[in-house]
Amino acid sequence: MSSSNYISITQMPISLKLKTPNKTSSSSSSSPPYKLLIPSPRRASRLFLPFLAFFFLLNVLQVLLPPISCKSYLDHLRRPRPLDEFWRWAQSGAPPVRPCLSFSEEYSAAPRGDGGRKYMMVVVSGGLNQQRNQIIDAVVVARIIDAVLVVPVLQVNQVWGDESEFGDIFDVGHFKEKLRDDVKVVTSLPATHLMRRRVRAPVMPFNAGEDWVRSNYVEKLSKDSVLLLRAFDSRLAKNLTSDLQKLRCKVAFEALRFQRWIEEIADRLVRRMEEEGPYMALHLRLEKDVWVRTGCHSGLGFKADLAIADERASKPEFLTSRTKITPHQRYIAGLCPLNANEISWMLKGLGASRNTRIYWAGGEPFGGQDALDPLRSQFPKLFNKWNLARPGELDGLKTRPSVLAALDYQVCLKSQLFMASHGGNMARSLQGHRTYKGYGKPLRPNKKLLVRLFTNTTLSDEEIKRKIKQIHAESSDSLYTNPNRDVIAYPIPHCMCTKEAGV
Repeated sequence: MSSSNYISITQMPISLKLKTPNKTSSSSSSSPPYKLLIPSPRRASRLFLPFLAFFFLLNVLQVLLPPISCKSYLDHLRRPRPLDEFWRWAQSGAPPVRPCLSFSEEYSAAPRGDGGRKYMMVVVSGGLNQQRNQIIDAVVVARIIDAVLVVPVLQVNQVWGDESEFGDIFDVGHFKEKLRDDVKVVTSLPATHLMRRRVRAPVMPFNAGEDWVRSNYVEKLSKDSVLLLRAFDSRLAKNLTSDLQKLRCKVAFEALRFQRWIEEIADRLVRRMEEEGPYMALHLRLEKDVWVRTGCHSGLGFKADLAIADERASKPEFLTSRTKITPHQRYIAGLCPLNANEISWMLKGLGASRNTRIYWAGGEPFGGQDALDPLRSQFPKLFNKWNLARPGELDGLKTRPSVLAALDYQVCLKSQLFMASHGGNMARSLQGHRTYKGYGKPLRPNKKLLVRLFTNTTLSDEEIKRKIKQIHAESSDSLYTNPNRDVIAYPIPHCMCTKEAGV
């Protein structure tokens, strides 16, 4: 390899310093008392030649090389840095598919809204992502019974206390326009129906199919009444006809768009996370109510476990499933959220370095910020919306948890890798949404196998890390394709097609 060329100037510089006269010199000398040290013409010519060569070289380089600008230099700084092994793995293995919502001719030709005479109102409950699921199913039900859908009402949740309406969170105009070929949507009931009686729909059983919806709702939906639907969370069957599964995807991944101002704030947070390269997102399910509802120990010590047990005893209805088994049995079965220490172990096992940038979504962990110390000590570049925001940027949103949840959703959606510590509505929706948008494979912790590693006292730290990588290194097709499960989490094959060559 040749070294860079350069010009070296070794001569002494021209000096204009005044020389002090020699006191011993004769006063009668004809020389002036002071003189400038100006080189002779011959010496000056030797100094001039290197400068001339240097300027000639600059002119040649200007012709041969493209001009250097500040913009090109800044572009160079912004170029993606080479990815380490962890990020190469994280961004590999995405299926070669694209969104493909080609509805059947029968579906496309069917009428919608019966000329605007039959209306269906829905009240959706729970947190933001639970409400999203119900809005999706409400659109599907309206399509099945050929009703005009009134923009859903968001019920105020007792836990979150958010009074936001549909239009405060979602873009109503986009929602109506995107679904215009599927279901007619109106902002409110017309004056002709304001005084008509609301008929409350029968409570939908779990796994209710298309036939059940028709037989129980169509008759009640007459031109003289308005059908009111509520308490239907996760009750509509997951395995519907192909057209209705595509409609679910269309609502979830295309029609339900957050208000533009929410997306603009989220985009700013995303840009800040991407300043040093790719980032991963974690949905941490470490809030107090999660530990109460799952019946698990938090890993924060005896006093913390006792506090959770007391809360659970006072509100037994909060324990959502398997009430007969102990917290330890739940843990061994892989039914508990990963705590901060276990997440740290998993990420180190997958090869994440201390410089890995991590955005964590979720509410305040039980035990406060100290509960995150085991994770932060290993991955110090740990951020959430509050420490990414500029002073005062989120102050007006502190009492609006639905908006804050929307920000978390968007930042997680656009991350280069997403992982949830315990599944849930947000995790399932993000898994499918990221697949649909082509943002990369999901990282789903195999908690049952992880627990076996964490409780095996014969394994060294390096053996645990190696086995963690073995468990999660290869992406399984079942993470993407499962036609008999929730299409919101598994949009392949119903809502996506194989990419053609060159697409």
